[in-house]
Amino acid sequence: MKFLMNILARGNIFAFLFPSDPDKAFHYGGYRRFWLSVLAVGMAGQIMSVAVAWQVYDLTGNPLHLGLLGLVQFLPALLLVLVTGLAADRFSRRGIMLVTLGVEICAAGLLLLFALTGMGDVVPIFGVLLALGIARAFLSPAESSLAPNLVPLRALPHAVTVNATAWQTAVVVGPMAGGLLYGISAPVAFGTAFVLALCSFLLVLGIEKPVQARERQAVHMNMVLAGFRFILGQKVVFGAISLDLFAVLFGGAVALMPVYARDILEVGPWGLGLLRAAPGIGGIVAALIMTRFPVRDHAGRILLLFVAAFGFFTIIFGFSTSVWVAVPALFLVGATDMVSVVIRETLLQMWTPDAVRGRVNAVNSVFLGASNELGEFRAGTMAFWIGTVGAVTLGGAMAMAIAAGWRFVFPQLAAVRRLARPEHSD
Repeated sequence: MKFLMNILARGNIFAFLFPSDPDKAFHYGGYRRFWLSVLAVGMAGQIMSVAVAWQVYDLTGNPLHLGLLGLVQFLPALLLVLVTGLAADRFSRRGIMLVTLGVEICAAGLLLLFALTGMGDVVPIFGVLLALGIARAFLSPAESSLAPNLVPLRALPHAVTVNATAWQTAVVVGPMAGGLLYGISAPVAFGTAFVLALCSFLLVLGIEKPVQARERQAVHMNMVLAGFRFILGQKVVFGAISLDLFAVLFGGAVALMPVYARDILEVGPWGLGLLRAAPGIGGIVAALIMTRFPVRDHAGRILLLFVAAFGFFTIIFGFSTSVWVAVPALFLVGATDMVSVVIRETLLQMWTPDAVRGRVNAVNSVFLGASNELGEFRAGTMAFWIGTVGAVTLGGAMAMAIAAGWRFVFPQLAAVRRLARPEHSD
């Protein structure tokens, strides 16, 4: 808490955003623009997501269409995984970001046009979302791989940590802003997303072309599959990515929050918003604390410990019958998850050679998307068979069991002490 108060104190916010310490990511102007760009496009995406969901449901009244919204945007990342990562390694990552952000601007503009004209057909909306999903499939690995090119290795752990705060801020503020803006009018919501996407584009345009190790060889199947081969060959990286996949797959409870809000906690729509925001707020607080107290030793053990803690607090939430228990539990779910995310992402970036970073990040993004999408399906299916409380609590217990099991399945991960690869360690 003292750290957070110091950040907010007069004069310290400038020192935080423009530090003189070269170990801090914000010391580098290119990274500052990149971070603001990630925040802006994340906000734009969240606002569009909420606004489109309301708009489509208003037009059709069919909840099936809400499920299709996520599927249409996720499938391109899955189907194009062999292409998107290779593109991020062969071409300019900054250039890919500019092109895909241009598509994001066009998508927000078209959705704004549809809202202004009162169009009642959802097919064009799904067409725009499909194009947006394709663009984001290319954006994700390029964006993840560009950050390490903007800071020296010494500042990379801090860059990964503060980059997570940008996404978490977007996840917390974006949906609330989207709901409020759509409540004013649909054009206001989509217009705001358009402006934010445009700001993101201009920020990336202001980044000087960074040095990037590019793949120059002729394309062949071994090159295309290099991301998979690298992950499978690096037990530390594979263990960290698969740990997150299965922990979130079994421990995720987001899909069942409406049930808790309406039927168990009886807090209504406002309570649902509070439940959805609590993990994100916990994640932001944890990320800010980690910028002050980064993981310096026993990284593997800390990762496994916090994944187990994620499962434990999920169980607490699952058994909660009061919002005063549920919200703090979800806050801690988000906080513990953020610690594991920062460690995992830092390991991934620091252990991956720049020449294959795009392909590795493309595979990682599919793993993350699969864990979230399939996790919601798992939660809903288990809730149907054994009840909502049973689905959440059993999922949390399985996440704890996975953390314990990974200690033996991937002993190399548990033995990792520093986040940097051994040849980069002190």
